[in-house]
Amino acid sequence: MYKMLRQQSEILNESVVRFAQHLVRVPSVSLNERAIAALVEQQMKKVGYDKVLRDDYGNVIGILFGYDSDRSVLLNSHMDTVPPADPDSWSCNPYEGLIRDGLLYGLGSTDCKGGLAAQVYAGALLKRSLLPLRGNVVVAATVAEENGRSVGVRGLMQRTLPELGIKPSYAILGEPTGLGLYYGHDGWLEIEVRVEGTNPFQVEDAAGAIIGELHAGNGTAVGPEELTVRRPRFVDDNGFRRATIEMNRRLRSDEEVGCVLSQLKHNVSTVAESSGPVAVDVLVREETQRLYNGQTTVVRHITNAWQTDPFHPLIDHARDALAAAGCAKVHPGKWELGRLGMGTAGGVLTKEFNVPTVGYGPGIEEKAHVQDECVEVAKITEAVYGTTAIIHSLIGVPVFGWTSDEI
Repeated sequence: MYKMLRQQSEILNESVVRFAQHLVRVPSVSLNERAIAALVEQQMKKVGYDKVLRDDYGNVIGILFGYDSDRSVLLNSHMDTVPPADPDSWSCNPYEGLIRDGLLYGLGSTDCKGGLAAQVYAGALLKRSLLPLRGNVVVAATVAEENGRSVGVRGLMQRTLPELGIKPSYAILGEPTGLGLYYGHDGWLEIEVRVEGTNPFQVEDAAGAIIGELHAGNGTAVGPEELTVRRPRFVDDNGFRRATIEMNRRLRSDEEVGCVLSQLKHNVSTVAESSGPVAVDVLVREETQRLYNGQTTVVRHITNAWQTDPFHPLIDHARDALAAAGCAKVHPGKWELGRLGMGTAGGVLTKEFNVPTVGYGPGIEEKAHVQDECVEVAKITEAVYGTTAIIHSLIGVPVFGWTSDEI
């Protein structure tokens, strides 16, 4: 079986790389994914998915139906990117899709257009190989992950898949893992600390004292970013002076959002007391965002910490399948998220919808959101083969009659 899969996969190599280049060439900054959604939808139809649709959120979904609708595997990669921080600092055009020295360069190539291309073609490989499936394969290219905090995935799980009668049993994220199996990461909160009073000087003093306290607790240890604090914004409203301090804070797996907010409010209120009678409040930042199709949604700026048990059957099956398929030795791990604001949809899938989730994608985390972002071409094509092997181990029908040299 694996020999046949490998042969069929190699036939698709040129096509998947070309598709990845096309994805990079289409700008798709978060909340502006219309053009790339059209490209993904067209490609899914071209390679033969049983059903292809675009939902109310702008997500593009391709489905291969198995004979048992009670079991499904969800493959998820997002279509959006962050804006290029400084296009002039790149050694090439961020939207050129240049391949040089075995690397595909471009904005989003690592996070995660390389993974998206691989997942779309994993479905194509399954279709081409004619391997029977017990369950369904759902490939979802989702919107508003970078800017919308997994709005697209949440809509997919709340409405789109239930309306189709599909409930994923497992999920595989195409985010960059270097083809390792990743099973979680820390989270973060974007918080607003609000200070209000009738005396402008007292409000400004309290805001300054709070910022000093926040910086003092941040430390200077080398490692992942733990806290960022912005300068306060001041407004006057009906005789009141208000200061708003925005901050990002890392959220560990053993921390609850409510407890973090409560403790922070206690700390900053205590600090502000010496400045006089001011009111202090602490809350998660919210904003209304408009998706590319015109739909609006209220977004809370939270990425939840999450972890799938590293001994979960999903990870065991995935590891065994990759080994049996002859893939390079797979290392387990977790995303480090060195900069606050990064994350995946794993928190939504595991914590809000109880779907066991693992990451398996080309690219490495350190190359995401940086100038000259790039991904190894060979790892994109290997991800097609590896992802297909994992899917078949989870919902495929065992194939008998293969000789040992074919496995």
